[in-house]
Amino acid sequence: MSRPTATIALIQSSCSEDIEANLHNTFRMIREAAAKGAQVIILQELFAWPYFCREVDERFFDWAEAVPGPTTAKLEQLAGELEVVIVASLFEKRAAGLYHNTAAVIDADGKYLGKYRKMHIPEDPGFHEKFYFTPGDLGYSVFSTRYGRIGVLICWDQWYPEAARITAMMGADLLVYPTAIAELPEEAGAEAERYLNAWQTIQKSHAIANGCFVASVNRTGTEGRLSFWGHSFASGPFGEVLAEGGKEEAVVLCRISPANLDRHRTTWPFFRDRRTDTYDPLTSRWLDDDQG
Repeated sequence: MSRPTATIALIQSSCSEDIEANLHNTFRMIREAAAKGAQVIILQELFAWPYFCREVDERFFDWAEAVPGPTTAKLEQLAGELEVVIVASLFEKRAAGLYHNTAAVIDADGKYLGKYRKMHIPEDPGFHEKFYFTPGDLGYSVFSTRYGRIGVLICWDQWYPEAARITAMMGADLLVYPTAIAELPEEAGAEAERYLNAWQTIQKSHAIANGCFVASVNRTGTEGRLSFWGHSFASGPFGEVLAEGGKEEAVVLCRISPANLDRHRTTWPFFRDRRTDTYDPLTSRWLDDDQG
């Protein structure tokens, strides 16, 4: 398929427990992005909900829905109307007692292309995702859209080079990471700055190592003890930052040129020089010094 130059939009917003208000605000920002020329629109992790994983409470399971379902139907209509690709992170109810953190991909004609279920599930203070989400079982995914081949991963996945590598090897020109990452009050200041730098560095490294574009879309606003730091950004294959938001709600726009990746991967031939015959240890959890 063709690999057209495309304008991508990263939509970072704040959320409340008023889901309808969250949807209304995001749809308004999608329209704003499309009016500015965006062709691929990427939403933050769990864009329609507050980040309920900051606490353990069974009532939040009532917010989950089927994927595809009512929210994807609204997004399909909007994508078809505006002729944009939309990547949207959703709270999926698969069956009684079985829930996923799931991203749906909708093409520019409004067609639902499929979904990716978050593979790596964190458990940290303020991020109790293992209580809510079952690890993904659909494998890694790349979606062929009107505006290019998009590989979808979600938040905690972004710290794992294996996930980025596999998705790039499946043909992704653009890796996208809907994200919900924040600082706790005790992490404010210099420590928070270190975390932000590390978060951006690991994703820029995925772009470099795989010769592709990377877009990471983070939430904004304060929810409970969590202050989401925004700074959604897109990186090019040299690790250069192509566009970046601040801490406030924003539509972050940039142009990407996937057709240039062939030349880039030829001059930096990381895929050519991989020693796949030496990588068996990667399937182990850990390599103990004493195997006896």
